[in-house]
Amino acid sequence: MVKPRQLQLAFAESPQGTGQKGTPGVPDVRSWLRHIAGDKASAGATAEATDTGSLLERVASASNLARALLNVARNKGAAGVDGQSVEVVVAHGRQLLPKLRATLLDGTYQPGDIRRAWIPKPGGGQRGLGIPNVIDRWVQEAVRLVMEPIFEPHFHPSSHGFRPGRGAQTAIAEASRYVGEGCRVTVDLDLAKFFDTVNWQRLLARLAQRVKDKRVLKLIHRMLKAKVVMPDGTKIRVVEGTPQGGPISPLLSNIVLDELDWELQRRGLRFVRYADDCNIYVKSERAGQRVMESIRRFIEGRLRLKLNEQKSSVDYPGKVHFLGFRLCRNPEGKVRVYLSARSRERLAQRVRELTPRNWGQSLAACIERVNSYLTGWEAYFGLCCESEARNWQAITEAHIRRRLRAIVVHQRKRDRFLYRHLLRRGVAKATARNTAFSRKKDWAKSDMRGMHRAYPNAWFAVRLVSLWELWRQRHPIPPSQPAPGGQMLLALA
Repeated sequence: MVKPRQLQLAFAESPQGTGQKGTPGVPDVRSWLRHIAGDKASAGATAEATDTGSLLERVASASNLARALLNVARNKGAAGVDGQSVEVVVAHGRQLLPKLRATLLDGTYQPGDIRRAWIPKPGGGQRGLGIPNVIDRWVQEAVRLVMEPIFEPHFHPSSHGFRPGRGAQTAIAEASRYVGEGCRVTVDLDLAKFFDTVNWQRLLARLAQRVKDKRVLKLIHRMLKAKVVMPDGTKIRVVEGTPQGGPISPLLSNIVLDELDWELQRRGLRFVRYADDCNIYVKSERAGQRVMESIRRFIEGRLRLKLNEQKSSVDYPGKVHFLGFRLCRNPEGKVRVYLSARSRERLAQRVRELTPRNWGQSLAACIERVNSYLTGWEAYFGLCCESEARNWQAITEAHIRRRLRAIVVHQRKRDRFLYRHLLRRGVAKATARNTAFSRKKDWAKSDMRGMHRAYPNAWFAVRLVSLWELWRQRHPIPPSQPAPGGQMLLALA
C-alpha cells in the first residue's frame, strides 16, 4: 500500500512566461487554466449527480482542478504553514496540476497542517480561523465544486448561508415575511463554537448518504484530521470540527445543519437559517420558550452540538440581532428593516479606525478609504427601510466631516501653520485667527467657524460618498415624496 504524502512545491524557480516579479508567468498560466477549465457549459456537465460512485475521477479531472485553482486565485487569501502564496502556486500551475491529479487518483495525496489565526469578534473575544496551505485549499475547492451540486438541491429552502443565489438579502426577506404574518417572538439560536465541535462520525454518515465513492469520503476524512499549528508553533491533533477558513467548510456546515432544518420543518416551525445562525418565528413568548427547550434537546442529543446560552434568546424581532438587522412590525402590519444596535456600533468603530487623528497621508487618501468602505457597507445594509435611511443623515454625515476636519487641524502641527492654511483656503483673517490661535484642542477646533468656512459641507458633498444617494439609487423614491436635501450618511450610535 502506498503511503500518503504531501505534495511539495519543487520546481524550477522561473517557469516560462512573463509575469510580475516574484510570480513569473502568472498571466500565461491563468490563460492556460481558463483554457483547460473550458466554458461554463462543459464545466456544468460535471455537476450531474447521477453517479456518485466515481466522484474522485471528476474531482481530479483537469478541467475541475483548473476551475478550482482559478477560484482560489480569485479569492486570494493568506499563505498556510508552508509559506507559499497564492501567486506562487498559480505561477507553478502547469507543473502542479498533473502531479496533483496523479496523487489524488492514486490515493497518495496528504493534506498539510493548518495554520491557526485569531481574529477579533465584533462582540468581543476571538474567533479561530484555520488556514490551509494553498495547495490544500485548491483540493478542497475541487471537492466542493463536485460535491455542492449533489447536495444543493436537497438543502432546505429556508437555509440561506453559503448557497448559490442566496444570501443575507434572501434571508431577511423570508424573515420579514414571517414577522409580517404575525410571528411576534423570535427564538434566536446561536451554536457555541460550531465549526470547532462538528462531530466527524455524524458528518461522514451524512456525506455517505449521497456519496458512494469511498475514496472521496476518505479524502475528506484526511482533510478533517489535518493537524493545527498554533501561532506559537505548537502542533495540535484534532478529533472534531471543520477548520473555519477552508473552501469546503461552509458546505460541510450546511450538510451537518441540514438535519436541523428538516427537523424544524417536520415540527411545522417557521425559521430562517444562515450558516450557524438560526431564528425560529413563533406567535407567543410561551411558545418560544417551549420551542427553545425542545430544540436544545435535539441539538445537544442528536447533533451532538452545544447552544451558546449567553447569545441564544427568546425575544421580540425588533430586539434580535440577525445578520446585522432587526425587524419591526408597525400597527398597519408592515415590516420595517432597521440596523441593529450592534451594527451601528461596528460602523462607528470602523469610521474611527478609518479617520484617525494622526493620519499621515493626504486628506484625499483618507476620503478615498472612507468612500470605499461606505460603498461596500451600503451594498449590504441597503436593505434598510426608508425611515432608517432618512435617519442616517445628520449625525454620521456631520461626524465624518468633523473627523476629517480634525485631521486637517492635527496635520498643521502649529497654530501659525493652521492660520496660514485657513487664509489660503479663503477664510477671513479674524475668523482664521480666532480658530487657529484658540486654546482649544484639535477636536474642538475642528468644529469652529474657521474650519467650516475652509471646508464647507459643499466641499465634502462632491468628494465624500453619500449613503443616502446610494440608497435612493437602490430604492427610487416616488416624486410625491420629497427627499431630504444635502448629503446623507448613516448615523453613528
